Amino acid sequence: MSFPEPTAVPRPSPAYARVFDCPNPVALVTGSGAPRVGRAIAMALAEQGCRIALHANTSTDEASQAAAEITRRFGSEAIVTCGGLQHDGVADRIVEETHSRFGRIDVLVNSAAIWQPTRLENVTSDEVRRYFEINALGSFLCARAAGLKMVTQPSGGSIVNIGDWATVRPYLDHAAYFPSKGSIEVMTRSLAVELGHRNRRVRVNCIQPGPVLLSQDVSESHLQSLAASTLVGKIGTPENIAHAVQFLCENDFVTGVCLPVDGGRSIFAPDGLQVGMNTG
Repeated sequence: MSFPEPTAVPRPSPAYARVFDCPNPVALVTGSGAPRVGRAIAMALAEQGCRIALHANTSTDEASQAAAEITRRFGSEAIVTCGGLQHDGVADRIVEETHSRFGRIDVLVNSAAIWQPTRLENVTSDEVRRYFEINALGSFLCARAAGLKMVTQPSGGSIVNIGDWATVRPYLDHAAYFPSKGSIEVMTRSLAVELGHRNRRVRVNCIQPGPVLLSQDVSESHLQSLAASTLVGKIGTPENIAHAVQFLCENDFVTGVCLPVDGGRSIFAPDGLQVGMNTG
């Protein structure tokens, strides 16, 4: 889906213009229809002057509203691409739709993912397979499709995968989910080598978010407990993740990195063992 041409001129980012040799680079953000982390990333990139391809599976109406908001607020052209990444051909199609519309693709952010708690004894092979198809294989196929476009561009491109900090300390009742997210880290390093070997201006990195978007029904006591579990003593925001994406896109000396944006949660536990009881 496309929308009317913007009437305002998007403000270019000098850093992005330098890195991508284009005043208004093109960014595709998967899983950016619903108002979650992907949406915040798309908005932040639009604010930097990027032309945006949003992607949604079921949240197409919300994606259309977001595209209209991007054009209204930032003057950036925006389109909506649709489809479930578990289906054959969808990853290639949404990248092709983006490239055909804009004539280039400079940034891909793999934000689409699914998760829900399931007790180990209730996990089915179909559930594990679906996690891998969407979280892992979907990200890989999008990155491959976009990366093979980027290597043909003199300016290269930047791919940012969204992982999960908790692959190092998995939550209970998510045994089907974490293997799919753990693969994102290895995938990032492998694709950084594969694509960087073909064009040294193509970079692939990963962000591992911590607690940044909580359910609205979380109690105040639970919220305080989650805040205390971070080293910085607070819950993060989707904008914290979006800012990290901006950094990885504009810093052309960073590739193959898995960056926790988790308030220190991956290195800290509020159990006293790191403070005063650290006896080995």
